[in-house]
Amino acid sequence: MKGRFLLTAGASGSGKTLLTCGIMQALKRKGVSIASFKCGPDYIDPMFHSRVLGTKSRNLDTFFADKSVVCWLLEQNSKECDLAVLEGVMGYYDGVAGTTVRASAWEVADATDTPAVLIVNSKGMSVSLVPYIKGFLEYKKNSHIRGVILNRMSPMLYPRMKELIESQLPVKVAGYVPELSDCVLESRHLGLVLPGEITGLRDQLYRLADVLDTSIEWEVLSEIAGEAPKLYTEKPEFVKRAEKLCRYVRIGVAKDEAFCFFYKDNLELLEKMGAELVWFSPLHDKKIPENIHGLMFHGGYPELYAEKLSKNQTMRDSVREAVLQGMPCMAECGGFMYLQEQMEDMEERSWPMAGVIPARAYRTKKLGRFGYITLEGGTVFGKETGPVPAHEFHYFDSDGCGQAFTARKPQSSRKWECIHSTENLLAGFPHLYFYGNSKTAEAFVLACDKFKKRNNL
Repeated sequence: MKGRFLLTAGASGSGKTLLTCGIMQALKRKGVSIASFKCGPDYIDPMFHSRVLGTKSRNLDTFFADKSVVCWLLEQNSKECDLAVLEGVMGYYDGVAGTTVRASAWEVADATDTPAVLIVNSKGMSVSLVPYIKGFLEYKKNSHIRGVILNRMSPMLYPRMKELIESQLPVKVAGYVPELSDCVLESRHLGLVLPGEITGLRDQLYRLADVLDTSIEWEVLSEIAGEAPKLYTEKPEFVKRAEKLCRYVRIGVAKDEAFCFFYKDNLELLEKMGAELVWFSPLHDKKIPENIHGLMFHGGYPELYAEKLSKNQTMRDSVREAVLQGMPCMAECGGFMYLQEQMEDMEERSWPMAGVIPARAYRTKKLGRFGYITLEGGTVFGKETGPVPAHEFHYFDSDGCGQAFTARKPQSSRKWECIHSTENLLAGFPHLYFYGNSKTAEAFVLACDKFKKRNNL
């Protein structure tokens, strides 16, 4: 199987992630080498992809990055594989502000000229499948939808539905999935639970792959994937600039059960600039790594491990001492919460944290500031970067979110102040994607280099 395709659906909760993983598991058995991608800013779905493939999945996001950059990332990160599998986000046409197709799965398909396969929840439908699918095919002049998979479909009914759909619509039916009560991905307050927390996940995926082996029409899916034209892209100028920066700095990156939300492309761009990434665990290690010139704390679930993070006082002390002595530090969302003086856990008990920022993070029990934003008006480690695309998604808040930037919602008049920004600190709830504005990464690396030279490290 060669080429690429995008798996999408009419709405969230339609089984995209589970079926994407099941299809990739079945293809992996067949000896197909796969590169996987997730449309949009989600961190967790790519973790499920990675559990199947054993390699890191990537994000493709047309709000964060220009379409040409998205195409380049897709081409670069799939060129060594037989097949690229993209998983959509929300409903196929659902985009920014709930009223546009910007940053939707459709826009990614359109930007990359990738054929889409629509997963249709067929429970309780027969003839009505035709107008349902027809609506998706005709909503945009070029829907890019080349196939459908009928989910929750009776094996007895499937042959008749396939004939009905293909006789009336210009689309191929690439198989079905029967009702599977024992293959379900649970949810938690930030989305799906992490793959390592699901008992028997690998067994679930193996069982699903067994079913899909016979219910998916692999020749049809291969034909759809083969329709994707070859991508011809050029390396973005800011990537060329990054590769010329050549600042050897060692950056300590927090990574464990509490801090686990990463964009692989962010980390690789830092490495292109000359950075060596040194992993450490605020949960399990006693202190930050030796001989580092900067710190990074990403998001995750620190609220689930608040007591343990708090009781690791030697780590908290080493983080606070390093930042207060001028070591550059980037922290977002859960990492930002960890840097504060106090943080509540899921039971609303408050625990001492690193104490870098004089503020308290607390649980709100509701999704507050959510979705894409553009950060304006501030500086990053003292440098002007211009507007920075970002994303927020959290059920916690803080009594000290910062005032260095103004966050503006697209297609909206809503705005708010956020982020703490100094010569050596950038910390707040927003998640950044460096391919959206590489000057943020460049400013961080240069700050680390300055710290290194100032301290003769």
